[in-house]
Amino acid sequence: MAIKSLKIRRNPLSSTDYQIDFLSKGIFEDGSFPSFEEKIKQNNLDYLSPKNLEILQLNLGYMCNQVCSHCHVDAGPDRKEMMSREILEKSIEILQQTSINTLDLTGGAPEMHPEFRWLVENASKEKIHDLIVRSNLTIIMANKRFYDLPDFFASNNVHVISSLPFYKKEKTDRQRGEGVFSKSIDALKMLNKVGYGKEGSSLKLDLVYNPSGAFLPASQEILENDYKEVLFSEFGIEFNNLFTITNLPISRFLEYLIASENYEHYMSTLVNSFNPSTLSNLMCTNTLSVSWDGNLFDCDFNQMLDLGVESKVKNIKDFDLKLLQNRKISVSQHCYGCTAGSGSSCQGTIT
Repeated sequence: MAIKSLKIRRNPLSSTDYQIDFLSKGIFEDGSFPSFEEKIKQNNLDYLSPKNLEILQLNLGYMCNQVCSHCHVDAGPDRKEMMSREILEKSIEILQQTSINTLDLTGGAPEMHPEFRWLVENASKEKIHDLIVRSNLTIIMANKRFYDLPDFFASNNVHVISSLPFYKKEKTDRQRGEGVFSKSIDALKMLNKVGYGKEGSSLKLDLVYNPSGAFLPASQEILENDYKEVLFSEFGIEFNNLFTITNLPISRFLEYLIASENYEHYMSTLVNSFNPSTLSNLMCTNTLSVSWDGNLFDCDFNQMLDLGVESKVKNIKDFDLKLLQNRKISVSQHCYGCTAGSGSSCQGTIT
């Protein structure tokens, strides 16, 4: 089957030159696959709508000490976007005034934000269940000002979720850069030393697996067992859970799919693997994603495609929970990635 003529548009949120316009109705010329919106209706839903808002996810900025090949944020050392103190203070205020139970800090490397420690210290004082920092691990080893991050995380009871593409050096370095695996192992040892991931400890350390190519992740349970066995036997490293996340056709991964002529195959895989049982627990139903400039999105993938929330409330400065709860969730063809197989979310598989 032939790929439908691709509409191309500039992506203002990315240094990537171009993004495929996923807003077109179909994927292929012969119409063999429906749009994601049509797929929802085929499963007796008019549209996706929010449940109770549980997670506030803040993208503090796109600056990162790494340039990973699969990064859907297109993060790197040259990115200058940073969330303002005003937006950070508004986020704390929202935690105080709502029943949101999780604050999820991401980037880029969120630790590189100049107000990162202020935010963590103040958020840890609020009555939330989970304070997540999504760390790339190597930031801990980047320079001396980050060496104390494990102790800082522990003192504020931060839940650390860290990307480690594989438990072997070759695959990890191929995806994230030469030397990343060794630095990640050193950082994990430092986290273990202060109690993270250890049996009986309240300090949670979870790892994230992203496939290195145009395929779906293997079983999360099986991969977790393999990770735990290898990392402990070879390095003495312990952690709590492994989350497998499907790569979505956005930014650098999209560039890879097109350059390697895998786009048609990968999209076919996602669509043919659609699992309707994932729809009720998609992360967009209980999460609100906030970009560095305060704009609101149903998820961080929508954020990268500039698909803002369908609500009168567009920015966190005008936050209104009642209005946001009554919105229709924005979807497009990339959403097939979160509904393929066992499903995918920032917390791993869905079913």
